[in-house]
Amino acid sequence: MPNERADKNSAALLINNMNRKLKLWELDRLTPEEFSKQTKYPLIVILDDIRSLNNIGSFFRTADAFNVEKIYLCGITAQPPHRDIQKTALGATETIDWEYRRSITDLISELKEDQWTICVVEQAEVTLPLHKIDQLQGKGFVLIFGNEVDGVAQEAIDLADHIIEIPQFGTKHSLNVSVCAGVVVWEFAKRYFKE
Repeated sequence: MPNERADKNSAALLINNMNRKLKLWELDRLTPEEFSKQTKYPLIVILDDIRSLNNIGSFFRTADAFNVEKIYLCGITAQPPHRDIQKTALGATETIDWEYRRSITDLISELKEDQWTICVVEQAEVTLPLHKIDQLQGKGFVLIFGNEVDGVAQEAIDLADHIIEIPQFGTKHSLNVSVCAGVVVWEFAKRYFKE
């Protein structure tokens, strides 16, 4: 029967062409020393009053994955070293340059003086959808993420050059802040990624 034979041949072809999952030691990742010498993408991440230690660790890991220049921890955001941050960061607190600043508004003012483009990731009256960020210009971008309940402080929003929003199509009104970071940071990192 031709159809049975075609199905068997298709199944055999699929089995013979399966992709083998790589082991961790086969991924050919940079060493921490190589990563520290690598030119970083002109991206800065600011965490504004992030309360979850696991979220903070996730930000470090995302920043490492997407070659971010620096993370600033502001307000109540906890600082490494901490066991719960490390649990999700998996060593990224040692590879990503970071600094604590009490005042986010003072930090934003400094970064604006240095010609960084300030982007708050938030829902507001007027936003730029994430899929349209290719129209943004600047020497580099600062991405500000806010508290899990209250979001980014209005004072920071008032100082921003752009308010970036991720379009959503379901019944919920927000994403977990560390999930949001993965989506947004990748979209900005793609601007600099060369195969």
